[in-house]
This record gives sequence, structure tokens and C-alpha cells, in this order.
Amino acid sequence: MRTVGVVVNPIAGMGGRVGLKGTDGNVEAARERGAEPRAPERARDALAALRERAPDTEVLAYGGEMGAEEARAAGFDPEVVGEPESEETTAADTTDAVRAFADRGVDLILFVGGDGTATDVATALDEVDVRKTTKSSSAAHQNASRSEDAETPVLGVPAGVKVYSSVFAVRPEAAGRVAATFEDTEAREVNDIDEEAYRGGEVRTRLRGVVEVPVAEDLQSAKQVHAGSTDALAEAVAEEVQSGVTYVLGPGGTLGDVADALGVDGSPLGVDVYRDGELVVRDGSEAEILGALGDENVIFVSPIGGQGFVFGRGNHQISPAVIERSEVRVVASPRKLDETGVLRVDTGDEAVDESLRGWTKVRTGRFEERMMKVV
Repeated sequence: MRTVGVVVNPIAGMGGRVGLKGTDGNVEAARERGAEPRAPERARDALAALRERAPDTEVLAYGGEMGAEEARAAGFDPEVVGEPESEETTAADTTDAVRAFADRGVDLILFVGGDGTATDVATALDEVDVRKTTKSSSAAHQNASRSEDAETPVLGVPAGVKVYSSVFAVRPEAAGRVAATFEDTEAREVNDIDEEAYRGGEVRTRLRGVVEVPVAEDLQSAKQVHAGSTDALAEAVAEEVQSGVTYVLGPGGTLGDVADALGVDGSPLGVDVYRDGELVVRDGSEAEILGALGDENVIFVSPIGGQGFVFGRGNHQISPAVIERSEVRVVASPRKLDETGVLRVDTGDEAVDESLRGWTKVRTGRFEERMMKVV
């Protein structure tokens, strides 16, 4: 019988739809803008998939909304290994949970959050590893201990605004399936970005750790930053905008080039709304974008390099409600598509995701298009 330790960062992802590009240090600001938690629901989806595939799984969880509540909602009777120190959960709670799971010898740690949570998990495992090594009194004993106490594998359920690391499943349900069925693990990187720089329009990534992760097809790749020239593509898109149509421009360098071609000062990593020669909304939240939509709306998005996500990573402001009122057009350089393989969606609304799946045209140049499958 497999044992799985579950820890949830309940505030992960709250800053996305309200335009904060991250929740670290901005929980109160997110709440003031009307943000609602999304991590608990995604945790329940992952655990429901785990229970469907492996109902006899023994689940250990951190207390309250950090895992125990979600596990019970999915039909498990978890063993609670600890409780948050206060109502406002912290990174210390996450690291305490991970240490407890590692000490109990779980087969997998299933965590729910974003890159910040992944960093906390990796940090805690490093501390456990150092502690075990320090206890070894000789080289021979150390080698034996390392063999017996191999690093606990982890798997991320994507719930944060930034999910760039390669330790996450592509969707919550996929995480549950992988947790139930994996047979082998491999080393993968945990990367995080500087949120203050990110809010200012600059991506600064740092390697924060290397962890063991289940080997599976349904894991996302690390984000790739550089993906080829898009100048001709951007100019072609700008030339084809129509009067009276409202255009929603997603984040990223490709759409930043489009904004430059339109002659407007767009937000490099935010979502902008353009109509009739001017920005109606710059770096908007979901509510601001919805308020700016007109009778005819077009969303321009570009997939994340290496991962292929069109919706659900870094652009939560373009919510299911925005998508349902708009035509979606995908643009990308040929090099980015070559490195991506397939496109992915994870809006949090299964009906909207299903409407986006299938084959779609991706604009790759002034005249060129490529058919890509959305999964």
C-alpha cells in the first residue's frame, strides 16, 4: 500500500485573476481586490483522482486547509501530522509538513501550490538530507544510510500564478493519476522567479533546488525563455486589427512585440486591452478586462515556451468568463512551437478547457500558420 503525504498552500494562486502576478507578500492586497482561494479546489481534484485509481492509499496530511480538509473531502481518512501555527499559514508550516512526511517515510509528497511552494518543499528536503547525513558516523555507514534513506520524491499540483518548474503535473487530475501509478523517479529542477521584478516586467529565474519526481508523461517541462524572432509576426497582427474590435493581449515577449507594433506601451508580463488605437486597460485584472470587453472581442495569447500552456499559467486574468466572450487566436514563433510539441489549457473550468481542445491554427509569421493540437 502506497503512502502519500499531502500539503496544500491555501493562498497559492490568489493573486492571478486580480492581476498581482503572484501572491508572495501580497495576500492582503489580493483579498482587497476580491481574490478567492483556488488551491483547495485543485487539491480536491487531485486527491479525487488519486482515490479513484488507488483507494487504499494511506494519506498523511497537514492539518486544516493545508491538506487534511481536502483529503477528507476526497474520501480519505488522513493521519494528521501537524497543525499550522496560526490562522495565516506560512512557508514554515509547509517545511514542517515536509519534514514530518520525510520522517514517516512516505512514498511521495504531493504538494499544492506554485514555484514558491516547490522551493519550500525542496528546502525542507535538503534540510532532512543534511540531518540524515550528519547522523552518519563513518563513510561506510553514510553510504548505507543514503541507500536506505533515498530522497523522498515529490509531485506538484499546479495552483500558483507562476508554475515554471518542471516538478508539476500538467493538471490536478493528472497529479492524482501519477501519484497512484508511478514506478520510477528522476531528478528535476525547482526554479522560482523574483516576484517584484516580475511585477515590473522582468523575468529573473533562479535554480532553487533539485528533487526526485515521478517519471510520467503528464509532467510539464521547465519554462524556456528564448524562442526566436517574432518581429514579422507582430507587425502582421498589428496590420490586421479592425476598428471597433476589442483585443485582449496576453503576457509575454511575443505579445509585447505586438503591443510595440501597435504603438502602445503595453505591460510586458500583464494582460492589456486594446481598442481603436489605444490601450483601454493596461495590466488589468479579470474584473477590469471583463468591464472593457465589447460586442466583438479577440484574445491574443502565446504559449509558454517548453510547457505549451496557452491558458492557466501566468495569465489567470484571462479567466473562463473572458474566454467565453471572445475569439481566441494563438501566435508563436516556429522555434517556440518546435520546442513545445503540443499546446495545453488549464483554466480551472472543465467545460471551457474542453471547448479549447482539439486542433487550432497558430500564427507563426506574416503569412505562415501551423496546425497545433490543444490537449
